[in-house]
Amino acid sequence: MDLAEIVRVLRRRWYVLLPGLLLTAGLLLGVTLLVPVDYRSQSTVVLLNSQKATLAYDGNPFLSTQTSLTGMADSLARSLNSDDSLRELKSRGAAGTFETKLADNAQGPLLWLTVTGTEPSSVLASDKILTEYAAERLAAFQKEQSVEPKAMIRMTTIVPPQKPVAQTRTRLQSLVMAGALGLAGTLAAAFYVEARRRPGPPAPGADPATAGAPAAAPAAGTAVDRTLAIRRPPSWSRPARDAGADRPVAAVASAAEPLDEEATGGHRPSTGE
Repeated sequence: MDLAEIVRVLRRRWYVLLPGLLLTAGLLLGVTLLVPVDYRSQSTVVLLNSQKATLAYDGNPFLSTQTSLTGMADSLARSLNSDDSLRELKSRGAAGTFETKLADNAQGPLLWLTVTGTEPSSVLASDKILTEYAAERLAAFQKEQSVEPKAMIRMTTIVPPQKPVAQTRTRLQSLVMAGALGLAGTLAAAFYVEARRRPGPPAPGADPATAGAPAAAPAAGTAVDRTLAIRRPPSWSRPARDAGADRPVAAVASAAEPLDEEATGGHRPSTGE
């Protein structure tokens, strides 16, 4: 089936195509209303060495990097993703989905603090709360281990919480799936109706020109029946009694009908007078 045939089928079955397209449009509208747009805000922080560790570098923490800082950043990320930290963030007024992880392709103890939600203003405020809580959580870890203040690992913000950006990928995928499902169902319904309404193929040996025409009425009698009726002997020449009949059959010719002399042998039968 080529494109032209598909177009002809759809034109013939417009009464199926039109409701299907309306249902597809309604499905797309429902997805638009039910699937909100997500907004994401992200900040980047880095862990710095302690004041004692940077004395050899004139107090410059960016010149003193240690492998242990990356390990500490990983531990802090796992703590911030825990259920206890999420409850604490909720109690402080944060909302949305929180995620803390090591920055991709980072060459140091860099952390990404990400918040996702449906309200841009709430997402931005929640990302600020998460960034502040991360610094507090880092200090609490070290206080639990009785680390001196000058020997504590510090945190600084490299990229502050950014303006929330719309994440339309999930919504777009839902719209594409809904539209494809609606169109596929509409086309399937149109071709199903076309297949049901299209006449079937003629029987083998039948004339295509007369296929589908009503059958002719049967003839009143066949040629053999008409021949037998013509050759049947006249009523006056039949036996006096028919087989199985109780009353005699009168072998009398009608007065108005002349008799064939050849059939009577040249004699007229008696009329009983």
